[in-house]
Amino acid sequence: MNFDLDQHHLDLADAARDFLSASASPAAARASLDEGAGVQPGRAELVKSGFATITVPESAGGGGGSVLDLAVVAEQAGRVLAGPSLVSYARAAVLLGGDPRSAELVGGDVAVAVVDSGPVLDAVGADTFLALRDGALVCGPGTVTAREPIDATRGLGDVTLGETSVLVPDATELWSRAERVGRTILAAEGLGAAARILEIGVAYAKERHAFGRAIGSYQAVKHMLVDVYVEVEQLRSLVWWAAWAADHAPDELRLASAAAKAASATTLEHAAETVVQVHGGIGFTWEHDAHLYWRRAKVDRFLLGDDVAAYDEVARLAMTS
Repeated sequence: MNFDLDQHHLDLADAARDFLSASASPAAARASLDEGAGVQPGRAELVKSGFATITVPESAGGGGGSVLDLAVVAEQAGRVLAGPSLVSYARAAVLLGGDPRSAELVGGDVAVAVVDSGPVLDAVGADTFLALRDGALVCGPGTVTAREPIDATRGLGDVTLGETSVLVPDATELWSRAERVGRTILAAEGLGAAARILEIGVAYAKERHAFGRAIGSYQAVKHMLVDVYVEVEQLRSLVWWAAWAADHAPDELRLASAAAKAASATTLEHAAETVVQVHGGIGFTWEHDAHLYWRRAKVDRFLLGDDVAAYDEVARLAMTS
């Protein structure tokens, strides 16, 4: 059995990498921190590319693709710290389903964010909000109070909903599936970010010399980077499992998405902290990209539940299965 991505997904990754690397970068993330700029790339560009709405049904004008398709794109988005997040589009595609608003999402006529407790991902710049209220899925406008950004590309804000309409009266199960798909895409973004920051650390360890030798030749540095590499590859397996489960094995999705979410939070944080350490004092400054990945790790750890809650869910599901 082949557990690797097929040629379709490899080609999709290449196309996503080309688009995202041209429209987003750590430099754009740094500019957002320095200047308070909006999230990058813009929503319009992301929607126009077709990548954001790849899981929206074809009947609504979307790509009609799989969660795995979106996860492949999300990995590339994570590498360049892109925003707005594909997580919001993934959840909205599940929640809206065949609702006419799906076509508006594809056309870029609405900018949707999904309201959870606490700061809302991609709230800044959104004009339409989806929320679960008394078991019903509701939709409507809202007022956003932007948060002081740790990672400005995440567009975090507090949302006060305005007048809403009910889309689905009994939406508890639908909401849970959307959250699990969202966790999967969040983990895919974390995978891309962790893999990229590891590459930065390895390259620096080869170039930086101390006492006449590249610092990567010292065992302490080697072991630190190898430990991160192992965690990244373990995370990769969990992300592809969760994405596959979302498409083909819904009974496995709860466990798979929780495992991917938990591993992504801890792996990205460990990767960022390790590479900051490898870079020495410069890694602690905004001027170096390692610091920006560290900021992304600190924010993502608490999105869609923190890693502690996710690990607890994994343990409970494993014991009852």
